[in-house]
Amino acid sequence: MSRAEPAGATAPGAPAASGASGASGISGISGERRAIWTLGLFRSELTITFRRWRTLALLGVLAAVPVLIGVAVRIETGEGGSVGGGPEGGAGGPAFIAQITNNGLFLVFTALAATLPFFLPMSIGVVAGDAVAGEANSGTLRYLLVAPAGRTRLLLAKYATTLAFCLAATLTVAVSALVTGALLFPLGELTTISGTRIGFAEGLLRALLIALVVAASLIGVAALGLFVSTLTNSGIAAMATTVGLLITVQILGTIPQLDAIHPYLFSHHWLSFADLMREPVYWDGLLKNLQLQGLYAAVFGTAAWARFTAKDINA
Repeated sequence: MSRAEPAGATAPGAPAASGASGASGISGISGERRAIWTLGLFRSELTITFRRWRTLALLGVLAAVPVLIGVAVRIETGEGGSVGGGPEGGAGGPAFIAQITNNGLFLVFTALAATLPFFLPMSIGVVAGDAVAGEANSGTLRYLLVAPAGRTRLLLAKYATTLAFCLAATLTVAVSALVTGALLFPLGELTTISGTRIGFAEGLLRALLIALVVAASLIGVAALGLFVSTLTNSGIAAMATTVGLLITVQILGTIPQLDAIHPYLFSHHWLSFADLMREPVYWDGLLKNLQLQGLYAAVFGTAAWARFTAKDINA
């Protein structure tokens, strides 16, 4: 979907798109008008992002994963088989899979555990990688800089939009899993990983908290993808590079000889969300995950800002 050029945009080659254009464009505007413009810019970015067919296709694929898992479990158990390794099979997907037939709400936890290692971060990498590079490739980036937003505000709007997509993608998986689980399996009280019983309402609340934690686990990937997007004018190259980095990090995390660097990989604590299904909740892994994501967001967000504010926009 193409972006319409803003009113008052200058012709290509005009000096308004120079490195200082953002600052000069907002110097004479009141704080209230700047805030209104920033909110309008964020709303515009949201609208454009979520109207793209690519974005809708990514959400469609994510929504299909819980359906496939639920149907597969239903078929397997319908033939007298069993799935997973039982409640003590671990803190991740297998333990939750074993519980799906008893309570469809466990499909939410299983689907999030299944999509978090690859599908969710890949979709975030596609959106984040295209955020700046896609605009530069289509020639609309310079026209955005003509408007009185400034490069910093534009970058923040794009990062906020990517974070909104993180939340939307995670909730898409969770809602699809909840609906599928309710249709294929019974609902009721849940047995936690610790073996205690909790009510369905509390289980539903924990499912929401887990979805929010999973969404927060992707803010580091979003910052990394945005930084990569500022390094090139090719949206495809930025998306491919970001996805390639995701795959590389996942591979590094499986090599025992590199265990010294594992705690510093952004994916190391991703599955700590399972600790929310313990009684009492284990907070150590969750807090370490959030701290690590915040560190990645700060480092690569700052790098993206430094690159973007100094970038020469010629397209």
